[in-house]
Amino acid sequence: MAGHSKWANIKHRKAAVDAKRGKIFTKLIRELTVSAKHGGGDPESNPRLRTAIATAKGQNMPNDTIDRAIKRGTGEIGGDDFQELSYEGYGPGGSAVLVRALTDNKNRTVSDIRRIFTKHGGNLGENGCVAWMFDMRGRIAFEKDKVDEDKVFEIALEAGAEDVRTEDEELVVITPPESVEEVKSAIQEADLAFESAEVTMIPQNSVRIEGKDAEHMIRLMEDLEDSDDVQNVYSNFDVPEEVIESLAS
Repeated sequence: MAGHSKWANIKHRKAAVDAKRGKIFTKLIRELTVSAKHGGGDPESNPRLRTAIATAKGQNMPNDTIDRAIKRGTGEIGGDDFQELSYEGYGPGGSAVLVRALTDNKNRTVSDIRRIFTKHGGNLGENGCVAWMFDMRGRIAFEKDKVDEDKVFEIALEAGAEDVRTEDEELVVITPPESVEEVKSAIQEADLAFESAEVTMIPQNSVRIEGKDAEHMIRLMEDLEDSDDVQNVYSNFDVPEEVIESLAS
């Protein structure tokens, strides 16, 4: 869990949401389009699209923008044809990195991702080299000090969650991927406010890295996240808190 937790916290501390709003919207629009393309435009029968819509609304995306993205996916209006691609590799200190991309130009994307890995002391590997180190799970996160842990535990497990655990400043509910929407609904019905809800890739174990390797690892993750074609980046790294504080300051 450490890699996901650390990276989520780093992004939160360093986020310049307003400055990157356009880029965030671009990634969300692509996810909406591809979700609709593969599962249809009805969110009731397409869980991936339902999650994408909820995420887009959470970022205050206008409804008409969401509707256009879905219609591009279903073919009702024209648009680019995006491919879903995965890339795997290793960062500084031997940490595993898993990259999910949506692109209309595979050659451009792989070239950009390879350049970013090399720039920060990592290397792009073969498909399958690190994916086995991650499990797909639903993850619902709360600010630890703002919820009743016992109440979250009871409601989440009754609704089908696998686990409830503490990670740094967060209380985190872990669910099977197909159950995240059901658990999230039960939490909302109980008037419990969560920070985020997503289907993500959670590392089975973490790799501790320090010093310059830790700094380069965080820069690698930042540059991958900043790539236009990259949708999500996952890793199993764990770094000292003082490194995060230094880079966030």
